[in-house]
This record gives sequence, C-alpha cells and structure tokens, in this order.
Amino acid sequence: MKKDDLVYIGHMLESARDAIARIESLDRAAFFRDVNLPLALTHLIQIIGEAARRVSPEFRAAHPEISWTSIVGMRHKIVHDYIHVDFETVWETATTDLPELVKQPETIPGV
Repeated sequence: MKKDDLVYIGHMLESARDAIARIESLDRAAFFRDVNLPLALTHLIQIIGEAARRVSPEFRAAHPEISWTSIVGMRHKIVHDYIHVDFETVWETATTDLPELVKQPETIPGV
C-alpha cells in the first residue's frame, strides 16, 4: 500500500461523512426543496470519486469489497455530463451507497 492511498481513502471517508451529516435529519422532499443541498452533495460525491480514482491499482485490487468502478464512474458522470446530473441518483447515492462506503474502509488497517 502506498502512503498516498491512505490520504485518498481519508478524503473519501471525510467527504462521505460530510454528505451523510448534511442529510441525516432530512427526508427526500426536504432535500429537493433546498436549492443548494443537491449541489453540495453532488460536489462531495465528485470528491469521493476523484479520490477513489487516485487510489493505486494495487490497493484497489486488494480491496474488491469497495465498488471502485462505480465510484469513479459516478465522478465521471458528474464531471463530464454535468448537464444531465440526476439529483434523484444523488439522493439515492447519499442515503444508500455512502453509508455503506463509510463502513467498508474502516475495516482496513491504518484507516
């Protein structure tokens, strides 16, 4: 494992926890009523994807329990197809995928 891998995993966890905290007490309707929150979560998900993209191939191969391809793919969708970002998908990612993501790296030594 490269030293930078832990830095990037840290960025992923920090951004995921931030996103989760921002919607923790909200329901779907409240999320969509807020003009800024969907944009903030989109940005945090983009950060998670960029950090995942920078994790070394060796580390990713050693931790297949993390959906690296999906995480990086979401980042690509946000960055390269920003006009078509589906905030329903952002909500689903934040409420379903990010809590699972936060649990996975915590089992990795050194994280």
